[in-house]
Amino acid sequence: MARSGGVQLRRLLLQLSQPAQCAGPRLGRVAALYSTAVTSGKIEVNGVHLHYQQTGNGNHAVLLLPGMLGSGQTDFGPQLKSMNKQLFTVVAWDPRGYGKSIPPVRDFPPDFFERDAKDAVELMQALKFQKFSLLGWSDGGITALIAAAKYPHLIHKMVVWGANASVTAEDVKLYSAIRDVSKWSEKARKPMEEMYGYEYFSKTCEAWVDGISQLVHNPNGSICQTLLPCINCPTLIIHGEKDPLVPRFHPEYLHKHIKESQLHFMPEGKHNLHLRFAEEFNSMVERFLL
Repeated sequence: MARSGGVQLRRLLLQLSQPAQCAGPRLGRVAALYSTAVTSGKIEVNGVHLHYQQTGNGNHAVLLLPGMLGSGQTDFGPQLKSMNKQLFTVVAWDPRGYGKSIPPVRDFPPDFFERDAKDAVELMQALKFQKFSLLGWSDGGITALIAAAKYPHLIHKMVVWGANASVTAEDVKLYSAIRDVSKWSEKARKPMEEMYGYEYFSKTCEAWVDGISQLVHNPNGSICQTLLPCINCPTLIIHGEKDPLVPRFHPEYLHKHIKESQLHFMPEGKHNLHLRFAEEFNSMVERFLL
C-alpha cells in the first residue's frame, strides 16, 4: 500500500510540475467540444414540422439550404463541422419531405421553390433570427434566390452555387440522365439510400425530375428570372467549371442580372464543390460574409 501511494504521489507531483503542458490540451479539448457541438430539433412552420441542425454562437446567422433530396446531414457536413463557430451561428434545414422533415411526402407543384423559400424564411423567424445570410446549393440556391428577392429586409448576404434561374431543353436532358437512381455511382447513392431507403429515394428522384422539368414550359423556361433584379443583398455566385449538371451560362446569367454580384469560378470544381474542396470553399465564404 505504501509503495502504491508513493507511485501515485510521484505521478501527481510530476503533473503539477508541468502545468503548461497538461492544462493547455485539456482546455483545448473542452473548448473544441463546445464549439463544434451540433444540436437538432423540429419546429412547426406552415403546417409541417421542419427539422434543422444548429451550431455556433456567433452574431451572424447563416442558413444552409440543401439540394434535391438533400438535408443538413447529407449536404453540409464540412460546413456544420468547420465554419467559424465564434463568428457565425449556422443553421441547416431539411425542406419539407426531405431528410427528417417527413412527413409529409415530398411533392413538386409548380411553385415548390416558392414554397421552400417561404418555409425557410419562416423557419429562421421561428428560431428568432431577425436577419440572416443564405448559403444555397443547387435547388437550395434557387430557393435562396427567391427568398432574397421576396424577403430583402431579412437577408444580409447570399452565396449560391450549382443554381439556375431557368430550365432549358439542355437542362431537361441532364435531369433525365439522373432519373434512374440505380445508375448513380455508389458514392452518390449510398447516403441517400441510408437516409430514405431505396423506394422513397427512387420515387422522389423521379418526381423531382418531372417537377423541375415542367418549368421548361414557363415563358423563357423561367424559375425566378423576373425576381433577380429584386435582389439587393451582396451576392457571391460560385461555379465549378467541371459541373456536369449546371452549364456555365446559368451562373453567368445570375451574375448579369443580380446587381453588384460577384462571380467566382473554381476550375476543378464539380457540382459538389463545397464538399470536395470544403476548406477552400469555407474560407472563401467566410471572407465574403464578414
